[in-house]
Amino acid sequence: MPKKKPFVLRIDPDKLEAIEKWAADEFRSTNGQIEWIIDRALKESGRIPKKKNENG
Repeated sequence: MPKKKPFVLRIDPDKLEAIEKWAADEFRSTNGQIEWIIDRALKESGRIPKKKNENG
């Protein structure tokens, strides 16, 4: 597993609450959900390549 770099994130409380609920619905931690959202956005925008074994 690659090393992860910690950083502080300032976020609107309503957005954080929505992310926390979404994370719980998908059985992820809040941090894991935020990372998943960022990964998805980066792939969809073409900023990082999609892995060969991913659909889409």
